[in-house]
Amino acid sequence: MSELNFKGKEFVFNHHLAVPHRPLVPDAAKSIGTPRLDGNLVIHGDNLHALKSLLPMYAGKVDCVFIDPPYNTGNEGWCYNDNVNSPMMQEWLRSNPIGIEDGLRHDKWCAMMWPRLRLLHELLGEAGSIWITLDDNEVHRARSMLDSIFGESNFVATCIWHKNFSPKPSAQFFSEDHDYLLVYAKNKEIWRPNLLERTEDMDARFTNPDNDHRGPWMSGDISARNYYGEGSYSVTAPSGRVIDGPPSGRYWTVSQAKFLEMDRDKRIWWGEEGDNRPRLKRFLTDVQQGRVPQTLWRFQEVGHTQDAKKELLSILDFASSDDVFVTPKPVGLLRRILDLATTEHSIVLDSFAGSGTTAHAVLAANKADGGERKFILVECEDYADSLTAERIRRVSQGYAYQGNHRVELMQRSLTFTDLRNADRLLHDIAAIENLEGSQYDRLEKKVKDGVLLVEGVKQITERMEGLGGEFTYCTLGAAVDMDRMLTGEHLPSFDQLGALLYHMATNEAMQPAALALDQAAGIGYLGESAQYHVWLIYKPELQFLQSREAALTMAKAQAFVAAKPGKKQLVFAPAKFVSQRLLGAAGLAVEFAPLPWALYRAERG
Repeated sequence: MSELNFKGKEFVFNHHLAVPHRPLVPDAAKSIGTPRLDGNLVIHGDNLHALKSLLPMYAGKVDCVFIDPPYNTGNEGWCYNDNVNSPMMQEWLRSNPIGIEDGLRHDKWCAMMWPRLRLLHELLGEAGSIWITLDDNEVHRARSMLDSIFGESNFVATCIWHKNFSPKPSAQFFSEDHDYLLVYAKNKEIWRPNLLERTEDMDARFTNPDNDHRGPWMSGDISARNYYGEGSYSVTAPSGRVIDGPPSGRYWTVSQAKFLEMDRDKRIWWGEEGDNRPRLKRFLTDVQQGRVPQTLWRFQEVGHTQDAKKELLSILDFASSDDVFVTPKPVGLLRRILDLATTEHSIVLDSFAGSGTTAHAVLAANKADGGERKFILVECEDYADSLTAERIRRVSQGYAYQGNHRVELMQRSLTFTDLRNADRLLHDIAAIENLEGSQYDRLEKKVKDGVLLVEGVKQITERMEGLGGEFTYCTLGAAVDMDRMLTGEHLPSFDQLGALLYHMATNEAMQPAALALDQAAGIGYLGESAQYHVWLIYKPELQFLQSREAALTMAKAQAFVAAKPGKKQLVFAPAKFVSQRLLGAAGLAVEFAPLPWALYRAERG
C-alpha cells in the first residue's frame, strides 16, 4: 500500500497521545433539560481537545461519525492551531489563516486532520462507520490517510452527492455540481449498511393484470446466457404453441420439472393471449423488503445546498441569505446517512458541527421512528452557542415561522411504462388529492428532470412544532495537570477524574451508570473492566487528599473485595497504609495505584 507523506507528519503522527485531558464543563443555562454527560452533547471548544475529553466515556461506543471538515479550497480562512511542539509548527501558527497562496496548505490540512482521525477511530465501536464530505481539493489525500488509520480493507464506498440543482454560469471550466462522501467501517467484516425503504416508483412497477390472488407482480426473464445442463427443452404455451427452447445462445434457468411445477402454480406468464415466450412472475411479497443503497445520491432524494440554506433561514433569524452559514448540509443528506448507519439507539458524533444539521437530523429521525439516538456535536467557532446550539433549541422546542411549509406527498421518476399507464398515474394523484388535500392550503404538482413531484403546501404563520429532545451544552475545562494537582491548584471533580483513570487503566470507556460514590467518605466504585473492579479514593479537596482518610487501608481493601468479588481490585488513592505483602498474605487481590503519579504514568504510557 502506498503511503501518504506530508510536511509535519513526523510531528503529528502520535500527537493525539500528547493532547492533555480537559474535562467537559456543563453549562446549565445554555442547555435544555438537566445537564448530563451521557446524553446529547454540544461541546464548544477545540475539536482535538474535545475528542480527547470524550475518550474516557465514549471510547469504542460511537456508532456513526459524520464530519464535514474544511474542504481546503483556499478561500475558507481556516486556521491551523494545534499546539505541536516543533519550530516548524510554531511558524505555521504565525502564518494563519490558510489561503490560496499558501504553498503548504495541503500539508497543513493533513497535519490538522491526522490526529483527529486517530481519535475518531478510537471512539468508533467495532460495528461503527465514518462518513466524510469533501471535494476534489483533498479527497485523494483523505483516502490515503483513512487507508492508513482505518485500514485499506475497511474502505466501503465513495458516494457522490449531487449538491446543485443547476449549473453555475460563472464556472471557468466545469460547474462543480457534486461532493464526495467517503465511507469507511471500523471493521468491514462486522459492519453492514441498513437497507433503504422501497420507493413508490419501485413498487409501481408491479401490477396484477391477471388478478392473481398473491397480489402485484412483475415479469422477469427465465433464461440466461450462462450454461445450464438442463436448460434446453421445449415448452408448450397455453395457446398450444410449442416453443422449441429459449432464444439462441441462452438457457432456461430451471429444470423442466421445476418449470412445469411453476407453470401449474401460475408463476409463469405467457402474455395476455397465452402465446408469448414464458417469463417468470416475481411477486411483490417475495422481493426483498428494502433496497440496497447506491453510490449516486441525487438532490431530489437528499436535498441540495440551496435547500440547506433556506432551511437554516427559516429556523434562525438571519437578516438575509448572505448571513447564513456558508456551507450547511441539508437535513435530508444526514437523514440518509442515519438511515444507513444507525439503529434507534445509536450514538452519532460530529466533530465539525457547523450549523448543527447532524443534531437536527438525529432529532427528526427519533421523532419519526420513536428512537433514542444520541448526538455529540463539537464546534470550535464562536457561533457554537448562537448558531449551532440555538438551532437545536429551536427545532427541539418549536420556533416561530412565517412562510410555506412543504411536505412531499409523492415523488416518482417517470418511465415509459408510466406514460403508457397515464390513467393509473392520474388516479394515484387524484387519490392523494382526496386523502391529503384538506390538510394543506394547496397541492403543487410538477415535473422536473424527469421526476414527478406532488407537494402539500401550507402557509405557516405561527410556530413549527418541536421535535423534542434535550441536550447539554459544554465547554472544555482546564487541562488535568499533574503539578497543579500536587499543589491543589486545580482538582477535577470525582466523576471526571474517575472516568479518566478508568479509561487510562483499562483502555475501556467507563459506564456512568456503574459509578457508585460515597461522597462523605470520598470512596467511589468506577466500574468493572475485563480485568479489574476499579475504585477511587478521592475528593477535590487538598486537605482530604493529605489526610489519613484518603489512604488505602487493610479494612478498605477487605471491604472492596467483599463488595465486588471475582476479580482483582484496582484502587487509585493518594497513599496506602498497608503493604502489598500484607495484602497478599491476607489473600486479598488488591492492586494499589498512587495518585497523582499513577495518572502521570498512565498518560505517558
